[in-house]
Order: sequence, then C-alpha cells, then structure tokens
Amino acid sequence: MRWGGKLFFGLIGFWIGGPIGAAVGALIGHFFDRLSMQILAFSPFRPYQPGEQDAVREALLKAAFSIMGHLAKSDGRVSEEEIAQAEAMMTRMQLTADQRKEAIAQFHNGKRDDFPLNETVAEFRHAIRFRKHMLLMFLEMLLQTALADGVLHAEEEKVLVHVAEGLGVPEAQFRQILAMLIAQAQFTAGAHQQHQGNHTGSSRPYTGSSLSQAYRVLGVEESATPAEIKKAYRKLMSEHHPDKLAAKGVPEEMIRVATERAAEISTAYDAIKKARGFN
Repeated sequence: MRWGGKLFFGLIGFWIGGPIGAAVGALIGHFFDRLSMQILAFSPFRPYQPGEQDAVREALLKAAFSIMGHLAKSDGRVSEEEIAQAEAMMTRMQLTADQRKEAIAQFHNGKRDDFPLNETVAEFRHAIRFRKHMLLMFLEMLLQTALADGVLHAEEEKVLVHVAEGLGVPEAQFRQILAMLIAQAQFTAGAHQQHQGNHTGSSRPYTGSSLSQAYRVLGVEESATPAEIKKAYRKLMSEHHPDKLAAKGVPEEMIRVATERAAEISTAYDAIKKARGFN
C-alpha cells in the first residue's frame, strides 16, 4: 500500500484548512495513491513480480499457437505445410514436452470456427502489461510463421493486420516489419546458396539483388549513408539482442527466436559493409 499521496495531500490540507482540510487532503491522496499504483501496474518499465513471468510465458504459448491455428484455418483448410510451420516454431522456441503438448492443443483451439481472436489478443496484451518490445516480437513470430512457405496469403494478411491493430501496432509499422521479414527470408535463402558455393571452392559474392534485400532487412534505402546504416543496425540489434531482451524479462522461448533474427540481421549488415567498404 502507498502512503505518499495521503501524507503529502494531508499535510497540504492541514496547512490550508486545519483538521478538516487534512481529512479532505488525505482522501485526495488516497485516490492519487490508487491511481499511481494502477499506472505502475501497467508500466512497461516495471520489474516482474514473483510468478508473473511464468504467467507471461503461459500467455505467450496460448496466444501465439492459437493464433497460428487461426491463421492456418483462415483460407478454409489447414495444410500439412502449415502444421509443419507451427511445429518448426515450437522447435525454434525449444519447447519442453509439456509446453509442446500445450502448444499443439492451442493450435487446434485456434482452428475452431468460434475462436475468439479479439479476446485472445486482448488477453495477451493485458498479460504482458503493454510492454511494446514484446508486442513487436510477438507480431514478428506470427509473421515469420506465416511467411515460412514464402507467401503471405490474402486471408493471412487480413488476420495479421487485425492482430497488429489489437496489439496497438499501427498498420504502417506492421507493413514495415512485414517488408523487412520478407527481405530477410529472401536474403537468408541467398546467403545459404552462397555458403554452399563457398564449400565447393567457388567464390560467390552477393548479387545486386541480394544486396537490395540486405538493405531492406535493415529497413534502409540503398542510398543510405554508412552512418544511417549503422544507426538502423544498432536499433534492430538493440531490439533483438538476447542479453537486452533477457534484462527486460522477455521469456526464454521468445528470446530464442529473437536470437536467430539477430544473427540474420548481422549477416545482412556484414554483407552491406563488405560491399560498401566501411567498418
């Protein structure tokens, strides 16, 4: 319980109106203390309370995999490929056997015709106390799953735009994240081909197309200055660096996905540095 507001306003009330003023001031202070506690409860900077991080982890599994199931069903049927995409995310998150069982149950729950999408998004947003870095990471996870087959179908995009809106993410920001993740998928595929070429003894520098994708991974124009490129890179790494996310209380399962994204961001940045000749 907080007493600062009661004491402060009570003293002011006493100074102005004596005992009666003190009583009125204490009442005002009481409402001030309650309001400040409510604001702190939903502050993105408030440390987690005991047991709260476990609740966030449970909320993450429930929301992520039920919405993945809903996305898979959005075009009318769930394909084997979409199931494989969800299972790949479980593997990336390194879920335990029990967590995997729960994730599968939530995936099936999301396929229901009466799946409450709006309520699910609202519950997750409430559970993480509106922490923006987690909202954006969550949206990235859903997008990465939807893009795993190389295509974002119209019905999937419609659902994801709706989810982003429910999370409080503006559509313009959603579109920016989407463009960066599409470029990331394309660039990663190209980097993999280059790696295979290097193993056969041939040198395969990044093509103009690959470099264009690398710029889009960082969310910058090809005409960007080295300073602008470095700034964009540092911002993305700050948002995805595992140590920084751990310090913010992000669940380990989400950090594991972010770690892969950080590695891909670094690969794109290194390709641009090499092509442009700066350190």
